[in-house]
Amino acid sequence: MKRSVTIIILLASIFAAGAQSPVQEVKNHVNDIAKKEPLKSASWGMKAVDGAGNTIVEWSAAKRLVPASNMKLVTTGAALHRLGASHKFETRIGYAGDIDSTGVLHGDIYILGGGDPTLGTTDSIAVRTQYLMRTFTASIKKAGITAVDGYVIGDGRLFSGLLENFSWAYDDLGFAYGAGGNGLSWNANELDITVAAGPAVGDSVRIVSITPDTPWMTFRFDCTTAKKGTGDNLYYFTTDLAPVGELRGTFAIDRKSKVETCSNKFGDLTCAYELCKYMEEAEIPVSEGPARIDRSGRIVDIAFDPVGVALPRDSVTVIGKVQSPELRRIAFETNHRSDNFYAETILKHLGISYTGSAEYDSCYVAERQVLSGLGLGKTGIRIEDGSGLSRKNYITPAWMVAFLRAMQKTKAYEPFLHSLPSPGENGTLKNVLQKEPEAVRKRIFAKSGSMNGILCYSGYILSGDKDPAKTITFSIMTTNSMATTSEMRKVLEGIISRLAAVNA
Repeated sequence: MKRSVTIIILLASIFAAGAQSPVQEVKNHVNDIAKKEPLKSASWGMKAVDGAGNTIVEWSAAKRLVPASNMKLVTTGAALHRLGASHKFETRIGYAGDIDSTGVLHGDIYILGGGDPTLGTTDSIAVRTQYLMRTFTASIKKAGITAVDGYVIGDGRLFSGLLENFSWAYDDLGFAYGAGGNGLSWNANELDITVAAGPAVGDSVRIVSITPDTPWMTFRFDCTTAKKGTGDNLYYFTTDLAPVGELRGTFAIDRKSKVETCSNKFGDLTCAYELCKYMEEAEIPVSEGPARIDRSGRIVDIAFDPVGVALPRDSVTVIGKVQSPELRRIAFETNHRSDNFYAETILKHLGISYTGSAEYDSCYVAERQVLSGLGLGKTGIRIEDGSGLSRKNYITPAWMVAFLRAMQKTKAYEPFLHSLPSPGENGTLKNVLQKEPEAVRKRIFAKSGSMNGILCYSGYILSGDKDPAKTITFSIMTTNSMATTSEMRKVLEGIISRLAAVNA
């Protein structure tokens, strides 16, 4: 009998020695994988804390790393805190000039852009284009205008400065994710070019369609059909310096037709053009057609000839307006699908709210003021843009965790939290943690960030018993990795799944 008791005690001792708490399990796991590829040769860091702020695990948490789209966490969080989740942006319609007794406006219609990034998009949250045009046309008719002896002017002056950030890569500027924009956009300044391979290798790539209609543009196509298996190597180059765009590169003969989502640098003119068409259909003719305002304040017509000087925005007689969705809904779309255009627009509004300017220098000042108000220092972050497209952004995992914890103490926390996707749902985390039970995936709210050689995840893991005091806040950032995204994702998933076991 004594021998049996001794064996039981010995087995219990062995089991106790081998068993690990979830916290110790994740610590050991991080220490182990840090010594192996793909993390061994990469620059990376992480930090995770419990609800009380106690560190669960960390590794090089003070290392400055490129956050990629994790930058959108800072942009949307700061804007929700500063502007409020219910904030809306207004696009107004107005006129300058005199209306005669027959209803002819001897002057111009102005579309006063209010920085609504959803304008003219097919986004489910956006005001429908037909409703927008119908509302503006009704406002024009209500003002007694039956015809316009002048222009319909797209006014994007709310956002001054350049469309894009100086630090964005040259080959990103031609695609929709690098479009940039002023205060009046259209369809997120996206230009869709549908292409198809030519009949034989060496033939020109076929251009099937281009939308939206931009008759002022001169398109050049220096692109050829390449041999089987070479893929899509097409790049679009354009600038707001001239209405010219060129598609270059090769497209494999075995590829199916594809829509290349390119950049439209003249969203303001596109919006004016669309309203002109709608007004003509409503029997309100416009003698001179659409126009835009360049950075020097000149009115430029569809031939890009200067035709006058624009009036100050506050001197235009406003006759109607349309409001954007609430900021909480724009932030949701920004973070769920990692929308660069929405993020940059939000950052510019933040700049205006503090300094009255949307210049990037002013946006940095504004964002730092918000962060300072949240009790966050400057040493763990360098801000270059709002979307994370710039490789000059730097954030430490420790700083990101501090920011996420600071957001928990604000009124904006709930809309901010629910702007983040969960693994398995529609959004950038759809294919993350697929092997985890749904109950675990639903507790995770995080933002991914990825570029060539970069993969990051930062966010929150709610507790299994839904106790806010047990929420885990984490940030994992990797840079300069030669591994594929799928390889690195698998490694980071292993960390996140083990963190989720800590507060299960």
